[in-house]
Amino acid sequence: MSDFLVLFADKQHVFFAQQICDEMESSAKERGTGIAKRTPEYISTKMLEGKAVIALTKDGEWAGFCYIEAWENKNFVANSGLIVAKPFRKSGLARMIKQKIFELSRKKYPNAKIFGLTTGLAVMKINSELGYVPVTYSELTTDEKFWNGCKSCVNYDILTSKNFKNCLCTGMLFDPNAKKTSAEGNNNKMKEEHKDKENALLNLKLIKRSVENLKSAVRHSVKSLFSL
Repeated sequence: MSDFLVLFADKQHVFFAQQICDEMESSAKERGTGIAKRTPEYISTKMLEGKAVIALTKDGEWAGFCYIEAWENKNFVANSGLIVAKPFRKSGLARMIKQKIFELSRKKYPNAKIFGLTTGLAVMKINSELGYVPVTYSELTTDEKFWNGCKSCVNYDILTSKNFKNCLCTGMLFDPNAKKTSAEGNNNKMKEEHKDKENALLNLKLIKRSVENLKSAVRHSVKSLFSL
């Protein structure tokens, strides 16, 4: 049984907004990579809109958080701000949160491409398990508001010097349409294999029938021979 409760955040969790922001800033400084800075008000809004996931211990202590942002008329969705409180890192909680926010994203935006930028190998691995693939920045949203969110990152100068084509973060994307295409391809392959099996069975039946006809002809010939 898990030591954590991973929930869809709502108004009763707004109390934790400041703590979440403080942990995000502290974690970014430790890694030296930087993140898009968010305010407690912004985090609270995500909770009230039903676009966030929060993790608590069984004693009600805040343990982790992540939220959803939609871009380009909801064609792109980002699972942003993933953070786990320091005492609970390396416990598997990040994976639980990522799975929950992915579930929420698919529920709210079933046709949207879900993407993220990360420097963490652990997050990349979790994303891969969920069906994300590494992509170039050109395959991500072109919405300026999203990229403006990177201005508070210590690596923003690198991003601008590369003309927003790449940076230290790895872009990863889950495309539901690609998944459907893959599934359709698998279905077609299964149908072809099934058709091949049916044809093979039909050929076998024809061979058996030909053998029976041949046996019948031989028996008839033998009977005719002995009747002479």
